Amino acid sequence: MASWSRLVRFVDSTGRETLGEPILPDDQELEDWLASDERWTVELQGSSSPVGPLTRGEKIQVKELRPVVRQSDVPIIRCIGLNYMKHVQEAGRKPPPYPSVFIKPNTCVAGFNEDVPIPQIAQDGTVDYEGELAIVIGKVGRNITKESALGHIAGYCASNDVSARAWQRDPEKAGVVPQWCFSKGFDKFAPLGPVLVSPSLLGNASNLHLRTLVNGEERQNTSTNDLIFDVETIVSFCSQGTTLEAGTVILTGTPSGVAMGMKPPKYLNDGDVVEVLISGLGSVRNKMVFE
Repeated sequence: MASWSRLVRFVDSTGRETLGEPILPDDQELEDWLASDERWTVELQGSSSPVGPLTRGEKIQVKELRPVVRQSDVPIIRCIGLNYMKHVQEAGRKPPPYPSVFIKPNTCVAGFNEDVPIPQIAQDGTVDYEGELAIVIGKVGRNITKESALGHIAGYCASNDVSARAWQRDPEKAGVVPQWCFSKGFDKFAPLGPVLVSPSLLGNASNLHLRTLVNGEERQNTSTNDLIFDVETIVSFCSQGTTLEAGTVILTGTPSGVAMGMKPPKYLNDGDVVEVLISGLGSVRNKMVFE
């Protein structure tokens, strides 16, 4: 396990950027700390990466939060599709026998409050959101067992698997087989939350509350206990015959309530703001900006 329970990246009063562990009074929730005007952390020294070796230092006041996981920290993003039963049903599919894995490049990484650029090729009226729990691998591994999986996780954060549905499912663009990687792999299509929270606090994150809002309207509201494949199963399966490098991000799937599943679909437009909130992990809040 990591030397911290919660991790943020921040700028202090001198303008220096570093990593730290939030100091929360006993009666304060993480979400309240994130929204507070006066925030303090214990500085963590020794690495600029959230998956590097870190040692505890002095108490420092936070001036500004920065993305805790940056593109340079992430070798690859692995994603699990169709992993909530109600989402499987709204997609008109059957539950897969094993986790359904696809890949997004690390250029998809975006900050928790950063605009998401929608390229011209995806401006066809089918841009969708997918609120998800993200896993960040902290310890390299291959053929990881379920029993040891939590020991390979640095932490969890909130995320949004932004998707261009026509390029994923429309036969005129995707062909006869759904096309996952291109349709979900555009730059900044994976915003990641402001805080990493260790399994030492959350275990396998099996009872967290996930909500997604679009312009303040609730679209998704589900507990992570509805995951078909749990965190240990996902990490173990993704590592079979494949090395999971430190910094690898795994998006664990989205619950029901995506725009595609609505009748009629309520896809995203230029300027729409999507917020994904997960209890104990804070939120990502990003504006969709058509380039």
